[in-house]
Amino acid sequence: MLDRESIRNGTTLDLVREGQRLGLVDPVSTEERDASRRATLAAAPGPDVWVFGYGSLMWNPAFHFAEQRGGRIHGWHRRFCLWTPLGRGTPDNPGLMLGLDRGGACRGVAFRIAPEQVEEETTILWTREMPSSSYTPRWLPVATDAGIVHAIAFTVRRDHPRYAGDIDTDTMAKAIATASGRLGSCADYLRNTVAHMDTLSARDSAMHRLLARIEAICAGG
Repeated sequence: MLDRESIRNGTTLDLVREGQRLGLVDPVSTEERDASRRATLAAAPGPDVWVFGYGSLMWNPAFHFAEQRGGRIHGWHRRFCLWTPLGRGTPDNPGLMLGLDRGGACRGVAFRIAPEQVEEETTILWTREMPSSSYTPRWLPVATDAGIVHAIAFTVRRDHPRYAGDIDTDTMAKAIATASGRLGSCADYLRNTVAHMDTLSARDSAMHRLLARIEAICAGG
């Protein structure tokens, strides 16, 4: 299970190290990860540290936050675009994870971290999101009902070996419907994401259509 304690005690990194032994993932060192975190924080466009969640961060952030707001970013969209051979898949049947890919727009959740907790909570966040080099953290403007905030968002690297590219819908649906690993199934990952989007009235037609297709496959249709 991916939770605060498993992140802090290194259980999630053990999974990455196992993937490294099998030649499946490209882990970054603790020093590289912390350098990325510090460089990102140093580039903050304002005094507040916000984080934008568009997938499991929306319903399972695992870090402490002082405030949350629904919000929308432009120029990036939510997409199953990163192959995962371990957490929610296996080497024989890899799953797919969400990433922020270029183009379009995306509704999600912006979380503000209290100033006195930034060091500890962003360390947890980076351990969770950046065990490998598949994402690029960047500051993006998020439009919320209370105004624009700038938040850290983890965008997919298109040059990464596990980037799925323009896979066809059938391949995507089959992978999500059938893949499962130590962190659970891809189907549940999609279900939880869509359910949380619904609570925010943040309908994403592409995700809802994909979920309907996944449910049909799981039901044998």
